Amino acid sequence: MDTFEIIEDAITSRKSVRGFLPKAIEMSLVERILAAAAYAPSGSNIQPWKVHVVTGSKRDELSSALVEAHDRKIPENREYQYYPVAWRSPYIERRRETGWGLYGTLGIQKGDKDAMARQHGKNFLFFGAPVVLIFTIDNDLEKGSWLDYGMFLQNIMVLARGAGLHTCPQAAIANYPGIVKEALGISDSQTLVCGISMGYEDSGCVANQFRTRRMDLDEFVTFCA
Repeated sequence: MDTFEIIEDAITSRKSVRGFLPKAIEMSLVERILAAAAYAPSGSNIQPWKVHVVTGSKRDELSSALVEAHDRKIPENREYQYYPVAWRSPYIERRRETGWGLYGTLGIQKGDKDAMARQHGKNFLFFGAPVVLIFTIDNDLEKGSWLDYGMFLQNIMVLARGAGLHTCPQAAIANYPGIVKEALGISDSQTLVCGISMGYEDSGCVANQFRTRRMDLDEFVTFCA
């Protein structure tokens, strides 16, 4: 493959993996991925990202605290609004297609709230991934820095594919900022953005058979000449 094809494959083969093998990742590889990802552009080169690499016993401690909060139905306390307050077309249809597509793959029937809750709870087990990346940003930074942050996150996920790894970006981790900050010693001057679970895909996991649909170009591109 030429360079374009290699990069294209890394992007198009990226997916949200919801089942990882317990195989360890060399920390030198994680460091290499993060160092390269930091070449993402940012306005005035302010580089707004802060990353907390969580492994081993600290990973297990954080997972236990989050699972307990989920199981006890402790109210979520996200520090920013991720989704629209009022859903509308075409976004609500895409959301439903994704949700029911995953549940259908897993054999979860509509209305089975217990099964849905159990599946959602696997977020807090990090789907078995050995490495969890937690991302924060200074509270006083604005939307432009969040845009920059997205490019940094994408770099991480594409680089992970280039290394034979898979990832799952997890906005659900931001549902419990107090728990995460206490476990990792993160200041309240930081906003919890999201997490990324990283590892080797468990190809036998049924959830990993699900792939989301992407729009055709004519659905989102206007050519002006």
